[in-house]
Amino acid sequence: MRRTFAFIVIIFIISSSTFAQEAYRRWRIMNEIRNDKFDLVLPVVMRENNIDMWIITNKEGNFDPLYPDMGAGYTTQNGYYIFTDTGKLRIERAALGIDGGFLEGGGSYDYFGSEAELKDYVTQRDPKRIGLNMSKMIGGADGLSHTMYQHLAEILGKKYESRFVSAEKLTSDFRSRRVATEIGVFTEAGNYSYQIAERAFSNEVITPGVTTLEDVAWWMKEQLFNNNLESSFGMPSVYVTGPDGIVATSTDRIIQRGDILMLDWGVGLMNMYTDMKRIAYVLKEGETEVPKSIQNAFDQGVKVRDIIKATIKPGITAEQNMSNIYNALQAAGFSKIAFNKPNSDSKTDVVIGCHSVGNWGHGIGPSIAEWNPVRFKYVVRPTNLLSIELFAYTPLPEWGGKKLRIPLEDDAIVTDRGIEWLYPINKRIQVIK
Repeated sequence: MRRTFAFIVIIFIISSSTFAQEAYRRWRIMNEIRNDKFDLVLPVVMRENNIDMWIITNKEGNFDPLYPDMGAGYTTQNGYYIFTDTGKLRIERAALGIDGGFLEGGGSYDYFGSEAELKDYVTQRDPKRIGLNMSKMIGGADGLSHTMYQHLAEILGKKYESRFVSAEKLTSDFRSRRVATEIGVFTEAGNYSYQIAERAFSNEVITPGVTTLEDVAWWMKEQLFNNNLESSFGMPSVYVTGPDGIVATSTDRIIQRGDILMLDWGVGLMNMYTDMKRIAYVLKEGETEVPKSIQNAFDQGVKVRDIIKATIKPGITAEQNMSNIYNALQAAGFSKIAFNKPNSDSKTDVVIGCHSVGNWGHGIGPSIAEWNPVRFKYVVRPTNLLSIELFAYTPLPEWGGKKLRIPLEDDAIVTDRGIEWLYPINKRIQVIK
Protein backbone atom coordinates (compact mmCIF):
# COMPACT_ATOMS: atom_id res chain seq x y z
CA MET A 1 0.00 0.00 0.00
CA ARG A 2 2.81 2.41 0.93
CA ARG A 3 4.63 1.63 -2.33
CA THR A 4 1.44 2.29 -4.32
CA PHE A 5 0.87 5.59 -2.53
CA ALA A 6 4.50 6.65 -3.06
CA PHE A 7 4.25 5.75 -6.74
CA ILE A 8 1.10 7.88 -7.13
CA VAL A 9 2.83 10.83 -5.41
CA ILE A 10 5.83 10.54 -7.75
CA ILE A 11 3.58 10.44 -10.80
CA PHE A 12 1.68 13.50 -9.53
CA ILE A 13 4.94 15.43 -9.03
CA ILE A 14 6.19 14.49 -12.50
CA SER A 15 2.83 15.44 -14.05
CA SER A 16 2.72 18.76 -12.19
CA SER A 17 6.26 19.55 -13.32
CA THR A 18 5.32 18.73 -16.91
CA PHE A 19 2.29 21.04 -16.76
CA ALA A 20 4.42 23.80 -15.25
CA GLN A 21 6.96 23.44 -18.03
CA GLU A 22 4.21 23.65 -20.66
CA ALA A 23 2.70 26.75 -19.04
CA TYR A 24 6.12 28.37 -18.90
CA ARG A 25 6.82 27.41 -22.53
CA ARG A 26 3.58 28.99 -23.70
CA TRP A 27 4.20 32.17 -21.71
CA ARG A 28 7.69 32.55 -23.19
CA ILE A 29 6.40 32.02 -26.71
CA MET A 30 3.66 34.63 -26.29
CA ASN A 31 6.25 37.09 -24.99
CA GLU A 32 8.41 36.45 -28.04
CA ILE A 33 5.45 37.04 -30.35
CA ARG A 34 4.58 40.30 -28.59
CA ASN A 35 8.11 41.65 -28.57
CA ASP A 36 8.65 40.83 -32.24
CA LYS A 37 5.35 42.43 -33.20
CA PHE A 38 6.11 45.55 -31.18
CA ASP A 39 9.58 45.77 -32.77
CA LEU A 40 8.79 44.80 -36.36
CA VAL A 41 5.11 45.34 -37.10
CA LEU A 42 3.98 48.19 -34.86
CA PRO A 43 6.27 50.95 -36.25
CA VAL A 44 5.23 50.15 -39.81
CA VAL A 45 1.48 50.04 -39.21
CA MET A 46 1.36 53.13 -36.99
CA ARG A 47 3.13 55.16 -39.68
CA GLU A 48 1.05 53.72 -42.51
CA ASN A 49 -2.08 54.77 -40.64
CA ASN A 50 -0.65 58.16 -39.61
CA ILE A 51 -1.25 57.61 -35.89
CA ASP A 52 1.20 59.16 -33.43
CA MET A 53 -0.20 57.60 -30.27
CA TRP A 54 -2.32 54.48 -29.81
CA ILE A 55 -4.18 54.16 -26.51
CA ILE A 56 -5.81 50.82 -25.69
CA THR A 57 -8.04 51.01 -22.62
CA ASN A 58 -9.06 48.35 -20.11
CA LYS A 59 -11.22 48.10 -17.04
CA GLU A 60 -11.21 45.25 -14.57
CA GLY A 61 -13.76 42.78 -15.92
CA ASN A 62 -14.07 44.61 -19.27
CA PHE A 63 -10.93 44.14 -21.34
CA ASP A 64 -10.21 45.25 -24.88
CA PRO A 65 -10.20 42.38 -27.44
CA LEU A 66 -6.45 43.02 -27.82
CA TYR A 67 -5.86 42.38 -24.10
CA PRO A 68 -4.08 39.02 -24.70
CA ASP A 69 -2.03 40.48 -27.56
CA MET A 70 -0.79 43.25 -25.29
CA GLY A 71 0.28 40.87 -22.52
CA ALA A 72 -2.82 40.94 -20.29
CA GLY A 73 -1.91 42.10 -16.75
CA TYR A 74 -3.81 43.20 -13.66
CA THR A 75 -6.06 46.28 -13.73
CA THR A 76 -7.74 47.51 -10.56
CA GLN A 77 -9.85 50.25 -12.15
CA ASN A 78 -8.74 51.84 -15.44
CA GLY A 79 -5.65 50.82 -17.34
CA TYR A 80 -3.97 51.89 -20.56
CA TYR A 81 -1.49 50.41 -22.98
CA ILE A 82 0.05 53.42 -24.72
CA PHE A 83 2.23 53.33 -27.83
CA THR A 84 3.92 56.51 -29.03
CA ASP A 85 5.77 57.18 -32.25
CA THR A 86 8.61 59.48 -31.19
CA GLY A 87 10.22 59.39 -34.63
CA LYS A 88 12.73 56.72 -33.63
CA LEU A 89 12.85 53.20 -35.08
CA ARG A 90 11.37 51.77 -31.91
CA ILE A 91 7.84 52.65 -30.77
CA GLU A 92 7.73 53.77 -27.13
CA ARG A 93 5.53 51.47 -25.00
CA ALA A 94 3.98 52.17 -21.61
CA ALA A 95 1.46 50.50 -19.33
CA LEU A 96 -0.39 52.83 -16.96
CA GLY A 97 -2.63 51.27 -14.34
CA ILE A 98 -1.78 47.76 -15.55
CA ASP A 99 0.86 45.58 -13.93
CA GLY A 100 1.56 42.04 -12.69
CA GLY A 101 4.36 39.52 -12.89
CA PHE A 102 3.38 38.04 -16.24
CA LEU A 103 3.15 41.45 -17.92
CA GLU A 104 6.22 42.99 -16.30
CA GLY A 105 8.30 39.85 -16.80
CA GLY A 106 7.59 39.77 -20.53
CA GLY A 107 10.02 42.57 -21.38
CA SER A 108 7.59 44.31 -23.73
CA TYR A 109 7.12 47.68 -22.03
CA ASP A 110 9.50 50.55 -21.34
CA TYR A 111 7.55 52.04 -18.48
CA PHE A 112 4.96 51.01 -15.90
CA GLY A 113 3.06 53.75 -14.11
CA SER A 114 -0.15 54.75 -12.40
CA GLU A 115 -3.41 55.44 -14.23
CA ALA A 116 -3.28 58.90 -12.63
CA GLU A 117 -0.30 59.73 -14.88
CA LEU A 118 -2.34 59.55 -18.09
CA LYS A 119 -2.87 63.29 -18.65
CA ASP A 120 0.74 64.25 -17.97
CA TYR A 121 2.01 61.34 -20.07
CA VAL A 122 -0.05 62.37 -23.11
CA THR A 123 0.59 66.11 -22.66
CA GLN A 124 4.35 65.64 -22.55
CA ARG A 125 4.28 63.79 -25.88
CA ASP A 126 1.65 66.03 -27.50
CA PRO A 127 0.46 63.58 -30.20
CA LYS A 128 -1.30 65.00 -33.26
CA ARG A 129 -3.50 61.92 -33.91
CA ILE A 130 -4.53 59.59 -31.09
CA GLY A 131 -5.82 56.21 -32.22
CA LEU A 132 -8.61 54.64 -30.15
CA ASN A 133 -10.21 51.24 -30.72
CA MET A 134 -13.51 52.36 -32.23
CA SER A 135 -15.11 50.51 -35.16
CA LYS A 136 -18.64 50.09 -36.53
CA MET A 137 -17.90 46.88 -38.43
CA ILE A 138 -14.92 45.09 -36.81
CA GLY A 139 -15.57 43.76 -33.32
CA GLY A 140 -11.91 43.14 -32.58
CA ALA A 141 -11.17 46.82 -33.21
CA ASP A 142 -14.08 48.15 -31.14
CA GLY A 143 -12.88 47.71 -27.57
CA LEU A 144 -13.48 51.30 -26.39
CA SER A 145 -16.72 51.65 -24.43
CA HIS A 146 -18.85 54.80 -24.52
CA THR A 147 -18.12 55.56 -20.89
CA MET A 148 -14.39 55.02 -21.37
CA TYR A 149 -14.47 57.45 -24.30
CA GLN A 150 -16.11 60.00 -22.03
CA HIS A 151 -13.50 59.29 -19.37
CA LEU A 152 -10.61 59.88 -21.79
CA ALA A 153 -12.21 63.06 -23.09
CA GLU A 154 -12.65 64.38 -19.55
CA ILE A 155 -9.12 63.50 -18.44
CA LEU A 156 -7.32 64.72 -21.57
CA GLY A 157 -9.50 67.76 -22.32
CA LYS A 158 -10.95 69.23 -25.50
CA LYS A 159 -7.54 69.79 -27.09
CA TYR A 160 -6.72 66.10 -27.23
CA GLU A 161 -10.29 64.89 -27.68
CA SER A 162 -10.28 66.74 -31.00
CA ARG A 163 -7.34 64.53 -32.00
CA PHE A 164 -9.08 61.21 -31.33
CA VAL A 165 -9.36 59.02 -34.44
CA SER A 166 -10.47 55.45 -35.07
CA ALA A 167 -7.69 52.86 -34.87
CA GLU A 168 -9.81 50.36 -36.86
CA LYS A 169 -7.34 49.88 -39.73
CA LEU A 170 -4.31 50.07 -37.41
CA THR A 171 -5.75 47.30 -35.24
CA SER A 172 -6.45 45.14 -38.28
CA ASP A 173 -2.97 45.69 -39.68
CA PHE A 174 -1.25 45.05 -36.35
CA ARG A 175 -3.05 41.78 -35.76
CA SER A 176 -3.03 40.40 -39.30
CA ARG A 177 0.64 40.93 -40.19
CA ARG A 178 2.39 37.97 -38.65
CA VAL A 179 5.84 37.32 -37.22
CA ALA A 180 7.59 33.97 -37.48
CA THR A 181 6.89 32.72 -33.95
CA GLU A 182 3.23 33.61 -34.34
CA ILE A 183 3.02 31.55 -37.52
CA GLY A 184 4.67 28.67 -35.68
CA VAL A 185 2.00 28.76 -32.96
CA PHE A 186 -0.78 28.88 -35.52
CA THR A 187 0.70 25.84 -37.24
CA GLU A 188 0.79 24.01 -33.91
CA ALA A 189 -2.87 24.90 -33.34
CA GLY A 190 -3.69 23.69 -36.84
CA ASN A 191 -2.10 20.33 -36.16
CA TYR A 192 -4.17 19.90 -33.00
CA SER A 193 -7.25 20.98 -34.95
CA TYR A 194 -7.06 18.54 -37.84
CA GLN A 195 -5.83 15.58 -35.77
CA ILE A 196 -8.70 15.86 -33.27
CA ALA A 197 -11.21 16.35 -36.10
CA GLU A 198 -10.01 13.32 -38.05
CA ARG A 199 -10.05 11.14 -34.93
CA ALA A 200 -13.59 12.35 -34.26
CA PHE A 201 -14.65 11.11 -37.70
CA SER A 202 -13.40 7.56 -37.19
CA ASN A 203 -14.51 4.33 -35.55
CA GLU A 204 -12.48 5.33 -32.50
CA VAL A 205 -15.35 7.67 -31.66
CA ILE A 206 -18.29 6.67 -33.88
CA THR A 207 -20.24 3.42 -33.79
CA PRO A 208 -23.02 3.57 -36.42
CA GLY A 209 -26.45 3.12 -34.92
CA VAL A 210 -25.19 4.03 -31.45
CA THR A 211 -23.22 7.30 -31.44
CA THR A 212 -25.07 10.61 -31.69
CA LEU A 213 -23.91 13.83 -33.30
CA GLU A 214 -23.63 15.47 -29.90
CA ASP A 215 -21.55 12.54 -28.61
CA VAL A 216 -18.96 13.41 -31.27
CA ALA A 217 -19.14 17.13 -30.48
CA TRP A 218 -18.70 16.55 -26.74
CA TRP A 219 -15.78 14.20 -27.40
CA MET A 220 -14.10 16.99 -29.36
CA LYS A 221 -14.77 19.46 -26.54
CA GLU A 222 -13.16 16.99 -24.14
CA GLN A 223 -10.01 16.94 -26.28
CA LEU A 224 -9.78 20.72 -25.93
CA PHE A 225 -10.04 20.34 -22.16
CA ASN A 226 -7.42 17.56 -22.08
CA ASN A 227 -4.90 19.60 -24.08
CA ASN A 228 -5.55 22.99 -22.42
CA LEU A 229 -6.92 24.39 -25.67
CA GLU A 230 -9.72 26.83 -26.46
CA SER A 231 -12.07 27.51 -29.36
CA SER A 232 -13.82 30.63 -30.63
CA PHE A 233 -16.83 28.67 -31.91
CA GLY A 234 -18.43 27.13 -28.84
CA MET A 235 -19.84 23.66 -29.56
CA PRO A 236 -18.26 21.98 -32.62
CA SER A 237 -20.72 21.83 -35.52
CA VAL A 238 -21.10 18.11 -36.30
CA TYR A 239 -23.87 17.65 -38.82
CA VAL A 240 -25.57 15.35 -41.33
CA THR A 241 -26.24 16.57 -44.87
CA GLY A 242 -29.08 15.26 -47.05
CA PRO A 243 -30.85 16.13 -50.34
CA ASP A 244 -32.56 19.13 -48.73
CA GLY A 245 -29.52 20.41 -46.85
CA ILE A 246 -28.48 20.04 -43.23
CA VAL A 247 -30.55 17.44 -41.37
CA ALA A 248 -29.27 17.97 -37.82
CA THR A 249 -26.28 19.63 -36.08
CA SER A 250 -24.69 18.42 -32.82
CA THR A 251 -27.99 16.98 -31.56
CA ASP A 252 -29.11 13.61 -30.19
CA ARG A 253 -29.66 12.41 -33.76
CA ILE A 254 -28.04 8.94 -34.01
CA ILE A 255 -25.45 8.49 -36.76
CA GLN A 256 -26.69 5.93 -39.29
CA ARG A 257 -25.11 3.96 -42.09
CA GLY A 258 -25.19 5.91 -45.36
CA ASP A 259 -24.89 9.27 -43.57
CA ILE A 260 -22.76 12.03 -45.03
CA LEU A 261 -21.16 13.79 -42.04
CA MET A 262 -19.55 17.22 -41.87
CA LEU A 263 -17.84 19.12 -39.09
CA ASP A 264 -16.80 22.73 -38.70
CA TRP A 265 -14.69 23.90 -35.79
CA GLY A 266 -11.40 25.43 -34.67
CA VAL A 267 -8.77 25.25 -31.95
CA GLY A 268 -7.36 28.07 -29.83
CA LEU A 269 -3.75 27.95 -28.66
CA MET A 270 -1.70 30.85 -27.26
CA ASN A 271 -4.06 33.48 -28.67
CA MET A 272 -4.16 31.86 -32.13
CA TYR A 273 -7.40 30.30 -33.41
CA THR A 274 -7.99 28.01 -36.39
CA ASP A 275 -11.09 27.38 -38.51
CA MET A 276 -11.42 24.18 -40.53
CA LYS A 277 -13.81 21.49 -41.78
CA ARG A 278 -13.79 17.73 -42.38
CA ILE A 279 -16.14 15.30 -44.15
CA ALA A 280 -16.97 11.63 -43.52
CA TYR A 281 -19.13 8.91 -45.02
CA VAL A 282 -20.62 6.06 -42.99
CA LEU A 283 -20.46 2.88 -45.05
CA LYS A 284 -23.69 0.97 -45.62
CA GLU A 285 -23.74 -2.77 -45.05
CA GLY A 286 -21.79 -4.40 -47.88
CA GLU A 287 -20.05 -1.20 -48.99
CA THR A 288 -16.26 -1.01 -48.92
CA GLU A 289 -15.72 2.52 -50.23
CA VAL A 290 -17.39 5.89 -50.69
CA PRO A 291 -20.02 5.84 -53.49
CA LYS A 292 -18.65 7.20 -56.76
CA SER A 293 -21.16 10.06 -56.96
CA ILE A 294 -20.22 11.36 -53.51
CA GLN A 295 -16.52 10.92 -54.25
CA ASN A 296 -16.98 12.87 -57.49
CA ALA A 297 -18.65 15.71 -55.60
CA PHE A 298 -15.68 15.83 -53.22
CA ASP A 299 -13.24 15.75 -56.14
CA GLN A 300 -15.00 18.74 -57.72
CA GLY A 301 -14.53 20.63 -54.47
CA VAL A 302 -10.83 19.81 -54.48
CA LYS A 303 -10.53 21.17 -58.03
CA VAL A 304 -12.17 24.38 -56.87
CA ARG A 305 -9.75 24.61 -53.95
CA ASP A 306 -6.77 24.11 -56.27
CA ILE A 307 -7.95 27.01 -58.43
CA ILE A 308 -8.45 29.26 -55.41
CA LYS A 309 -4.99 28.43 -54.08
CA ALA A 310 -3.37 29.12 -57.46
CA THR A 311 -5.21 32.43 -57.91
CA ILE A 312 -4.86 34.35 -54.64
CA LYS A 313 -1.97 36.81 -54.76
CA PRO A 314 -0.62 39.46 -52.39
CA GLY A 315 -0.44 43.15 -53.24
CA ILE A 316 -4.07 43.55 -54.38
CA THR A 317 -7.29 43.97 -52.45
CA ALA A 318 -9.34 41.06 -51.18
CA GLU A 319 -12.12 42.25 -53.50
CA GLN A 320 -9.86 42.03 -56.55
CA ASN A 321 -8.68 38.59 -55.44
CA MET A 322 -12.29 37.42 -55.26
CA SER A 323 -13.01 38.73 -58.75
CA ASN A 324 -9.93 36.92 -60.06
CA ILE A 325 -10.96 33.67 -58.34
CA TYR A 326 -14.47 33.65 -59.76
CA ASN A 327 -13.17 34.48 -63.24
CA ALA A 328 -10.78 31.52 -63.01
CA LEU A 329 -13.53 29.23 -61.70
CA GLN A 330 -15.95 30.21 -64.45
CA ALA A 331 -13.24 29.66 -67.05
CA ALA A 332 -12.84 26.14 -65.64
CA GLY A 333 -16.57 25.40 -66.00
CA PHE A 334 -17.82 26.14 -62.49
CA SER A 335 -20.77 28.43 -61.71
CA LYS A 336 -20.88 31.26 -59.16
CA ILE A 337 -24.01 31.31 -57.00
CA ALA A 338 -25.40 32.94 -53.87
CA PHE A 339 -24.92 30.91 -50.67
CA ASN A 340 -27.13 27.80 -50.62
CA LYS A 341 -28.86 28.80 -53.88
CA PRO A 342 -27.63 26.11 -56.29
CA ASN A 343 -28.71 26.01 -59.92
CA SER A 344 -30.79 23.09 -61.22
CA ASP A 345 -28.26 21.97 -63.84
CA SER A 346 -25.41 19.48 -64.13
CA LYS A 347 -22.62 21.93 -63.27
CA THR A 348 -20.84 22.30 -59.95
CA ASP A 349 -21.83 25.58 -58.31
CA VAL A 350 -19.45 27.42 -56.02
CA VAL A 351 -19.49 29.93 -53.17
CA ILE A 352 -16.23 31.11 -51.61
CA GLY A 353 -15.54 32.88 -48.33
CA CYS A 354 -11.79 32.94 -47.77
CA HIS A 355 -11.86 34.98 -44.59
CA SER A 356 -9.17 36.25 -42.28
CA VAL A 357 -8.20 33.94 -39.45
CA GLY A 358 -5.73 34.09 -36.58
CA ASN A 359 -6.46 35.72 -33.22
CA TRP A 360 -10.05 34.57 -33.56
CA GLY A 361 -11.68 31.95 -35.76
CA HIS A 362 -12.85 34.83 -37.94
CA GLY A 363 -9.94 37.26 -37.93
CA ILE A 364 -9.86 41.00 -38.54
CA GLY A 365 -7.39 41.19 -41.44
CA PRO A 366 -8.06 41.35 -45.20
CA SER A 367 -10.93 39.00 -46.01
CA ILE A 368 -11.84 37.52 -49.41
CA ALA A 369 -15.46 37.26 -48.32
CA GLU A 370 -18.29 39.63 -49.17
CA TRP A 371 -19.76 39.26 -45.69
CA ASN A 372 -16.72 41.21 -44.37
CA PRO A 373 -17.42 44.46 -46.30
CA VAL A 374 -14.73 46.62 -44.65
CA ARG A 375 -11.98 44.01 -44.74
CA PHE A 376 -13.04 43.12 -48.29
CA LYS A 377 -11.44 46.41 -49.37
CA TYR A 378 -8.11 45.81 -47.57
CA VAL A 379 -4.97 44.79 -49.46
CA VAL A 380 -3.90 41.17 -48.99
CA ARG A 381 -0.29 41.08 -47.82
CA PRO A 382 2.40 38.47 -47.12
CA THR A 383 2.05 36.90 -43.63
CA ASN A 384 -1.75 37.37 -43.60
CA LEU A 385 -3.51 34.19 -42.48
CA LEU A 386 -6.55 33.10 -44.49
CA SER A 387 -9.09 30.37 -44.09
CA ILE A 388 -9.43 28.93 -47.60
CA GLU A 389 -13.16 28.23 -47.38
CA LEU A 390 -15.46 27.10 -50.17
CA PHE A 391 -18.77 25.35 -50.78
CA ALA A 392 -19.11 23.26 -53.96
CA TYR A 393 -22.56 21.96 -54.98
CA THR A 394 -22.57 18.93 -57.30
CA PRO A 395 -25.68 16.95 -58.40
CA LEU A 396 -26.12 13.36 -57.17
CA PRO A 397 -28.09 10.95 -59.39
CA GLU A 398 -29.45 9.11 -56.33
CA TRP A 399 -30.87 12.41 -55.06
CA GLY A 400 -32.75 13.02 -58.30
CA GLY A 401 -30.21 15.61 -59.37
CA LYS A 402 -30.31 17.59 -56.13
CA LYS A 403 -26.88 18.88 -55.26
CA LEU A 404 -24.61 17.74 -52.44
CA ARG A 405 -22.86 20.67 -50.76
CA ILE A 406 -19.20 19.86 -50.17
CA PRO A 407 -17.63 22.29 -47.69
CA LEU A 408 -13.84 22.50 -47.70
CA GLU A 409 -11.88 24.71 -45.33
CA ASP A 410 -8.29 24.75 -44.13
CA ASP A 411 -5.99 27.55 -43.03
CA ALA A 412 -3.08 28.97 -45.00
CA ILE A 413 -0.57 31.79 -45.03
CA VAL A 414 -0.12 34.37 -47.78
CA THR A 415 3.48 34.61 -49.00
CA ASP A 416 5.16 36.41 -51.88
CA ARG A 417 4.53 33.19 -53.84
CA GLY A 418 0.81 33.11 -53.04
CA ILE A 419 -0.97 30.66 -50.74
CA GLU A 420 0.89 28.04 -48.70
CA TRP A 421 -0.67 25.51 -46.35
CA LEU A 422 0.36 25.37 -42.69
CA TYR A 423 -0.63 21.79 -41.82
CA PRO A 424 -1.93 18.71 -43.69
CA ILE A 425 -5.17 19.75 -45.38
CA ASN A 426 -8.29 17.71 -46.11
CA LYS A 427 -7.58 15.47 -49.12
CA ARG A 428 -10.12 12.70 -48.59
CA ILE A 429 -13.51 11.76 -47.27
CA GLN A 430 -13.08 10.01 -43.92
CA VAL A 431 -14.58 6.49 -43.99
CA ILE A 432 -16.47 5.17 -40.99
CA LYS A 433 -17.02 1.41 -41.11
